[in-house]
Amino acid sequence: MKRSVLVVLLTTAVPLLLVSAEPSAFGAGDLSNPEPYGLTSNEKVILDNKDKLRKVFVKSNNQANEVDSLRERIDGLQSIIESLSRKAHNNKITLNRLNEESAVKDENSDEYEKRLSEVVGSNSENIEKVKVVMSEISLLIDSINKDYVTKKEFNSLVNDVNNFKTLIAKELKSVSKKKKPAKSKLASMSNAEIAKQAKAYFDKKWYTKAIESYEYLVEKDYKPAYGNYMLGEMNYRRKNYSNAITYFKKSASLYSGASYMPKLMLHSAIAMNKTGDKKNAQTFFNAVVAKYPQSSEAKEAKKYIK
Repeated sequence: MKRSVLVVLLTTAVPLLLVSAEPSAFGAGDLSNPEPYGLTSNEKVILDNKDKLRKVFVKSNNQANEVDSLRERIDGLQSIIESLSRKAHNNKITLNRLNEESAVKDENSDEYEKRLSEVVGSNSENIEKVKVVMSEISLLIDSINKDYVTKKEFNSLVNDVNNFKTLIAKELKSVSKKKKPAKSKLASMSNAEIAKQAKAYFDKKWYTKAIESYEYLVEKDYKPAYGNYMLGEMNYRRKNYSNAITYFKKSASLYSGASYMPKLMLHSAIAMNKTGDKKNAQTFFNAVVAKYPQSSEAKEAKKYIK
């Protein structure tokens, strides 16, 4: 059956469509999803850092654009000031000439006052232009100061990302060390024997030992669909709902026709509900009822349907 079925489950709740669909590919853990769900604790930290980086990138771009705009306006202001300086120099020459002419001929006083008025008006107009440009630059500087990404903020974000990488590296190293004894002990057994032993541990609720065994089997690619399903079940029972969804997703993507699929979907829906993803949880509850109407899981799912 097609593995793109769960896309239908995530995008529609129409029962008639769900009846013909097979839940085979969850969207859980997809960080590229606009509304990701079913995230592990590590994936949530990654998503948070990803969002912080995006905000810094946007603010930096906006800041760069505003700085370019400010530079252009400053260049324009400089041109205006240079022009004003030239005009002021010319006006000074004109005034000196008018003063000389006025001293020679007193009857030219009217012409002198007219030319003086023109010079004063020209200076006043240029001064007003400078005031307008200065006002615009002041507003632009205020905007940049408001949205500016400081070096301290950026370095803090970089440190957060580096600390997270270090934490993940330590966890992986720790997990690797812990698994080595289990692998060496299980290596002397056949996969079938390990599977039988793992199921016995599960039935006794010895989940720590059962998890070690099923992780070993999944790594050896021995019935990985069922192994991931059992790992999901144990995380579900331990209330590690985000991890449970991740394992259920993997199991369903490997084998969508498994006999345990009704329970896998029901527990996925409940896990989503517990993690706050109410919308997708309702879609899955409806899918269980529509696809497996006679099952006990469908009866249980109806209790959650709003």
